[in-house]
Amino acid sequence: MRNVGIFAHVDAGKTTTTEQMLYRSGRIRFLGSVDDGTAQTDWLEVERTRGISVRSAVTRFEWRGVRINLVDTPGHADFLSEVERSLRVMDGAVLIVSSVEGVQAQTEVIWQALRDLGIPTLLYVNKMDRMGAEPERVLEEIRRLLSAGAIPVQSYDGVEGEFAGPVELLPAGGEGAAAAWPEKARADRERLAEKIAERDDALLERYFEQGNLDDSELVSALQDGVARCELFPVLYGASNRGVGVDALMDAIVQWLPAPAGDTEQPLSGVVFKLDKDPTMGRLAYVRLYGGVLRNRDTVRNHSLDIEEKVTQIRKMDGQRSEDVGILKAGDIAVVCGWSRVRIGDIIGASEGVPGVRRLAEPLLTVQAQWRNEAEYPAVVAAMQELADEDPYLDVQWLQEDRELHLRVMGPIQIEVLEQMLLSRYGLHVIFGEPSVIYKETPARKGEGFVAYTMPKPCWAILRFVIEPGERGSGLEYHSVVRPERLLDSYQNEVARRVPEALEQGLKGWPVTDLKVTLIEGEHHVWHTHPLDFVVATPMGLMDGLVHTGTILLEPMLRFRLSTPEEFGGKLMSELSVMRGEFDMPVVRQGRMELEGRLPVATSLDFPARLGSMTKGRGTLTTYFDGYQQCPADVSAERRRRGVNPLDTSKYILATRNALSMG
Repeated sequence: MRNVGIFAHVDAGKTTTTEQMLYRSGRIRFLGSVDDGTAQTDWLEVERTRGISVRSAVTRFEWRGVRINLVDTPGHADFLSEVERSLRVMDGAVLIVSSVEGVQAQTEVIWQALRDLGIPTLLYVNKMDRMGAEPERVLEEIRRLLSAGAIPVQSYDGVEGEFAGPVELLPAGGEGAAAAWPEKARADRERLAEKIAERDDALLERYFEQGNLDDSELVSALQDGVARCELFPVLYGASNRGVGVDALMDAIVQWLPAPAGDTEQPLSGVVFKLDKDPTMGRLAYVRLYGGVLRNRDTVRNHSLDIEEKVTQIRKMDGQRSEDVGILKAGDIAVVCGWSRVRIGDIIGASEGVPGVRRLAEPLLTVQAQWRNEAEYPAVVAAMQELADEDPYLDVQWLQEDRELHLRVMGPIQIEVLEQMLLSRYGLHVIFGEPSVIYKETPARKGEGFVAYTMPKPCWAILRFVIEPGERGSGLEYHSVVRPERLLDSYQNEVARRVPEALEQGLKGWPVTDLKVTLIEGEHHVWHTHPLDFVVATPMGLMDGLVHTGTILLEPMLRFRLSTPEEFGGKLMSELSVMRGEFDMPVVRQGRMELEGRLPVATSLDFPARLGSMTKGRGTLTTYFDGYQQCPADVSAERRRRGVNPLDTSKYILATRNALSMG
C-alpha cells in the first residue's frame, strides 16, 4: 500500500495527472477533463465551473498489485489550508512542476513543508509537449531552488511538439536495453550513476574502477537515498496525453515507501478532512497509525475527550463510496457516525500521530450579506458547517447585530465561498470588501449625559463615567445607581444596551478597553417606558465618547520570517517601512530568521510580495497578537450603520419608528 499526495503550484496539472492515473489503472472507464468539469476528483460544483481544485480529494487505485491512496490537493495559495491538512497524513509525495512555468512560489512553500516533515518525494516535470517547454532550465531551477539531490531517473525523447515520451535510465533489461538509446539518454545515465555513487565511498570507488555500475546497485542505493530524503527522482511526462503517467505510477510503487502502522498497537489516528453527505451526515477522513477500526466500534476522541460510535467505514472515490467495514493501521478511509468530530482531532492514543506543519494564516476579514432576514438562520448554519470543514474560516456571528464575519486567505476564496453557498445550500450570499478591523478606545476619562424627555411620552435620564481600561481588557460595565432612583428592570435594559451601543464609536469602529460606570439615572413614574432606555443609552454613551475622545487601535501580528541570507537586508528595510518591530536576526545554515510584530494593515499584501522579493524562498508564519495604539499619522474611519446617536432628533425618530415596527 502507498499513501501519496499530489502537490503543485496552480495549473501545473495535478488533477489531470490524477485523472490519468485512475483511467490507466482501470479505476475509471472514461477519462474526465478539468476544462470540461468532468474530472473525478473535482466534483464540487465550484470546482467544475472554475476548473480549479478548492478541496483536497481522496481517491484510490491499484497498480502492479499495490493499493494506492491518492490525495489530489489544491494548488492555489488561497486554499493552502487544505494542502496543510493533507501533508500531515502522507507517506510519500509527487510534486508536479510545469516544464514551461518552472518552479513557482507555491512550489517552494510546499517543498519546504515536505522537507520539514521528512516526506520522500518524486518530482514530475509535466507539460513536456507544450510550447515553451524547457526541461533543462527547469531541472536547473529544481536543483538550485529545491534540492541538489534532485536526480533524473528518466531522460526524454524530444520536447514541445516532438515530445515522444520519457526514456527509462534504469531499465529492467540492464545494459543490453540501453544499446538503442539516443546519445542524450546515455549521457543522462552516466550522470545518474555518478550522482548515486557520490553518496557512498565504496560505490564511488567501484564506479571509477569499472566506469559504470549495474542496475541492481543503482536501484538499491537510490531507494535508500529516497527513503532518507536525500535523493529525489525526477520524471518527465505530458499528462494531458497520458504520456509518462504509467512510468510515474511505476515510480510511486518502486521508490515511495509503504506506510508504517501496526495493527497490534493501540488504536491511533487523526481526522484530516471533513465532508457532509445528505444521507450519511458528517464524513470524517481518518488516517490510522495503529490498531484496527470496525463498523459499530465505540471510539475515544482524544482531542474532545468524548466517545462516539462508528456507524460505517467507507472507501471514497471522489463522490462515490463503498462500505468496507474495517480500517487498519497505515490505511485511510471515511468514518461515518461521528457527529461532533472536528478537523485535526486525534482518535484513540496520540502516540505516533505526526504534528502539523502550519502553512496557512488568514489575514483578512469579510462580512457576509444575504437577501432577507428570513435567511439569517440558514446562513448561520451553512457558515458553521463550512467552518467545520475549514476551521481557519473562524466564523463569528454577532447575534444582536445579525452580522456574520469570517476570516479568509484571499479574493479567490471569497468567490469560491459565494459559489459554494449558492450551489450547496441555495443561498445568495455576497461578501463585502476584505478589511482590517480597527478598534477605538477612550483617550481620557470623561462623562456622558442624556436627558431623553421629549417628544413625550418618554422619560429617561442617564449619566455615565467613561475611562480607559487596560489594553486587552475589553469592556467593564457596572452601575452605582440605587434602585429607588432607577428601577432594576430599567437598569437591566441599560446594561443590555451598553455593549451594543459601543459597537460603533466616533470613527465607526468597535470601542474596547474601557470602564463604563452608570453614576446617575432617573425614570418618571408616569411617562417612562422601558424602551426609553433603549433609545437613551447610545445617546448618553456617544456624548461621553465626544468628551473623552477616542484613540485608534490596530490589530498586530506576531511574525516569524525565514529567508536566504542574501535577501535579509532588503527584507529588514521592507519591514521597517511597514512599521514592523523585530529582534536581532539569527543566521542558521545560510538562512536568516527574524521575529517581531507587524501591523495587519501595512502587511496585507506582504505574503504575496515576499514570494517575489525572495524568489519564492522566504517563508512567513504569523498569528494575531492583540491590538495596539496606531501612530498619530494613521487614520481610518468606517461608515456608520444606521443613524448616529449624536444627531439626536433624527436618531430618536429613527429608533422610535424601528421600535414601534418591531
